[in-house]
Order: sequence, then structure tokens, then C-alpha cells
Amino acid sequence: MPPSADLIVENASILTMDPDTPRAEAIAVKDGEIIAIADRATVLEHKGPGTRVINAGGGSVVPGFIEAHMHLFGGAAELDHLQLMGVHGFEALRDAVRHYAAKRPDLPILQAQGADYTILSAVERVSRHHLDRILPDRPFVMAAPDHHTMWANTKALELAGLLRGKQLGPGNEIVMGDDGLASGELREGEAFGPLIALAGEDRVWLGFATGGEPDPKPTPAEQASDRAIMRRGLEWCARHGITSVQNMDGNLHQLELLSEIEAEGGLLCRVQVPFHYKNFMTLDMLEKASAMAERYKSEWLSSGMVKVFYDGVLDSWTAVMVEPYADRPDWVGEPLFTPQQFIDLAVAVDRRGLQMAVHSIGDGAVRAVLDGYEAAQKQNGKRDSRHRVEHIEVITAADVPRFAKLGVVASMQPPHPPGSMGLPLEPTVSRIGRARWPLSYAWRTLKNAGARVVFASDWPVSPIDPILGIQAAVLRKPWADGDPDQSFSLHESLAGYTVEGAYAEFMEHRKGRLKPGYLADLVVLSADIEATAPEALHTVRPVTTICGGKITYQA
Repeated sequence: MPPSADLIVENASILTMDPDTPRAEAIAVKDGEIIAIADRATVLEHKGPGTRVINAGGGSVVPGFIEAHMHLFGGAAELDHLQLMGVHGFEALRDAVRHYAAKRPDLPILQAQGADYTILSAVERVSRHHLDRILPDRPFVMAAPDHHTMWANTKALELAGLLRGKQLGPGNEIVMGDDGLASGELREGEAFGPLIALAGEDRVWLGFATGGEPDPKPTPAEQASDRAIMRRGLEWCARHGITSVQNMDGNLHQLELLSEIEAEGGLLCRVQVPFHYKNFMTLDMLEKASAMAERYKSEWLSSGMVKVFYDGVLDSWTAVMVEPYADRPDWVGEPLFTPQQFIDLAVAVDRRGLQMAVHSIGDGAVRAVLDGYEAAQKQNGKRDSRHRVEHIEVITAADVPRFAKLGVVASMQPPHPPGSMGLPLEPTVSRIGRARWPLSYAWRTLKNAGARVVFASDWPVSPIDPILGIQAAVLRKPWADGDPDQSFSLHESLAGYTVEGAYAEFMEHRKGRLKPGYLADLVVLSADIEATAPEALHTVRPVTTICGGKITYQA
């Protein structure tokens, strides 16, 4: 007699992402694993007196989405901030900020997210003087969607000790005005870190800013507060059908919070947290990365990765380019590591058997990181390292085939190209320059060259919703006639959020597909995603998320 299932999903259009059995009608799970996936009659043989049955109503069932690049702790904290995506023009900005401020009279500093670089207009850059006109008496800061630039009013700059500038490390800048005072624009984390500390969210962003631990150690009340923030992030993930998270900033504090949540039975997603190596660290500090990897290596909570930033972003001219920016012909950006420093780091990380994931947006950064991975292979010997390059917003033709040759994962974000999901084309496309457009956000080019391409949102940089990301990948259009089509099909896009995410995490034998013996991580959708027009994909919503056989979200 077939074993009784804990849970069965029936009346479904199941996309298994398994080429051996691509479709099914029903799925049965027991003890956190899939025990049957087949036609309805076969699967219902596993129905027992205690089996919970979910009727999918003909909607699609897909593997749980794997978010391969996000910032869980910080994104969770920002759910309470003012959201400015879609706000344009001074008057609209003024009204949004004042309305938000009026409802929060006691906040020490008011924070907003998602302010386009062109929020005022296509030509006028934000300054502290604009923000002073909106809110002169309370400290206010707003961040660009990419989280690499913030703008602050005078009150905030004064409180943070930034109004008269400050000495910063490479790639960071407090933009100064003609009056010798800060203009209000702050580029990269060292510049705006003091403002985050003023807001009391320095612990939230420690894994991003320094990779270090809270000092002093959080009080029990602070630890509980941080746990609540992390729980909010996990709930937000589950709501969007996400069952696995590959976090892209990290420290031991985040792992300990998640471990405490797991002990309480509240870990709604599987989470990987890296050790974040910063350019002021020394190679001996990688011992901590090895210790984290050894301590956390379960299917629910793991480490084993070293995250690094090599450059910044295009819109603030902090991405590193091979040739100068089209709108700044004397500038290629300033790397956060010298090429040799990065080679030494890559060799050291690889020697420890750890995986690397490196933020590399400009084609100069991508090349330097590939050079580091190649050097690691030569010095340590070739292995299945699956080192990653994160973002790859611009690449040269010469570097495209190196991904497949070196076995490097291309980690890319469908919501990021200008023109996608409401993002403005300018200033980014002019900054890149027409000659580089064909190899910008070049998912298809890399995939056709044999690279493993994994998709993600980079939340909170972009909305977390994987279905919006899938739609953005399917609807992607070239910026100019004659440029290559970089779009993905629906199935390729789904694979980018499932199969490829599992591969990037060395877990393709346990998740990313729906098949017997795999983890019971799946999502029931509100409609048949294959029968939905590409332009309407955003209307398809997760109605039930199941992780490890447990329902983690139900609409």
C-alpha cells in the first residue's frame, strides 16, 4: 500500500522543470519531501485519513522560487520606509515626503527608498537644497533604487558630521558643492553609513557595510527586535512564492538570528548567508568564513560563500569600465580592489573550498573578477567551484565565452535594465554609450555562449516578486534596432528562478525541480502561467507557498 501523504496538491497544471517528466496533474509530499508526482488518480492513492488536500483550481504549480541575490535583513527593515518608486517631479516628491513625515513625528531620521536619479527631471540632480525646501527642520535621507547613492538634507548632513566632507576610502564620495559644503549627494556605503547609524539601523546593514558583528553585543531587547525584522522579511519572501534565499550580504549576527528563528519553528525559507569580505580586511580573516561554513551547512540554513564588491554602479559613475564612460570621457571608475589584490583574494578563497560571489557591474570589473577566478584555477587546480559574478550589466565580447570556459555562474537581474519595470532609460543608457548597448544586460548572449544564468531581484533594490522578474525577462526589448534580443522564454525565465538557482547553490540534486525524493518546496499559482499572455503575467499571483512540506503562505 502506498505511503500516506501529509499533503497533496491536485487539479493542477504542474510544471516540474524536470525534463524526464515535464508535466503532471498532482503532487504528494511526506516528511518534507516529494513522494509522488503524476496524474491525479495515481497521486490520490497516497491520500490517507490525515492527508491535507489542496485544490489548485487548474492553476500552475511550479518549484518554489529561489531568490539567488537579495538582501534579506535590510530589505525587511525598509518595508517600513517611504517608497518613492514611480514618484517624479518636485511637487510629487514634496507631497509624498511631507505626508510620510506627518504620520511619523517621533522618528529620529526619516528614510525613503526608490528615488530615481531623475526624480526631479532628466537634467536636474537632487541637492540638499531641494530637500531643505521639502523638509527643513527634520533630518531626511532618500536612497536611489540601486542603494549606492543617497541624498540628504542639510539637517541630516549636520547630524551625521558630513556637511563639511570627510575622508573616505576608494570608490566612496561625498559630493561637494561650489560653496565648499556637501551638496547632499552621497555615493557608496562609507559616505552614507553614518546616516543609517543615526536611524538606528546600523545592525541591519552591518553585513553589507562592514561584514562585521554588532559591537557592543545586542541586548536581549535589541536581539528580539532584530529577530522581528528578519521574520518580517521571511514572511515577505513566502508571500511571493520564495522558498530559498541566497543572501548577498552577511555576518554571523544574521546567521544567529535565523538560527534562533529556526529553533522557534519560524524559518519560512531556506537561507544561505555569506561572509562579506571588504577591501579593508586581510586574508587571514577568511578563517571566519570557513568557520561559518562549517557551523552552518544544513538544508535550511547554510553559509559557504564569500561575498565581495569589486565596483559600484553605473548611475553614479562608480562601476568600473574598460573604456571611459560615454558621458564622462576622462573616467573609467575606481575599483574597490586592485587587480592583484583581487587575484590574491580569489586564490585564497578558492583554496579554502569556498564559493565566491562578486558584485561586478562594469565591464572592467567583470574582466578583473574573471581574471581572479582564472588565476585561482591555475594556482589551486580546477574544481567545481561555481564562483559567481553578480549583475554583469556591461561586458566585453572577449569576456563572454570565459564564463562557460571557467565554469562561472552569471547572476543577473531581469528588473535591472533601464526601461524594465518602470525604470527610466536615462541617465543609464547615455552613460553606457551606444557602442556598448549590444552587450549590456546581455542574458541571452551569455546563455547562448554556454554560461549558467541565474535570475534574482536584488531586493530591496528591485521589487522582490519573481513573477514580475519573469515578466521583465520575457518582455525585454532592445534599446535600438539592430541590437540583439536578450529576452528569455517563459520556461527559460522560470528556470532562472528555480533550476539555475539550485545549481548556483550546489543543490540541484535536492531542489529547483519537482520530482520524487526532492524537497517539497513548491508554489501554487492563481492561474495557468503558460496560458497567460506575457503582458498579463503580473496578474498571476502565488496563492499557496509550501516549503519543506509546510504551508508558509496562503492567500
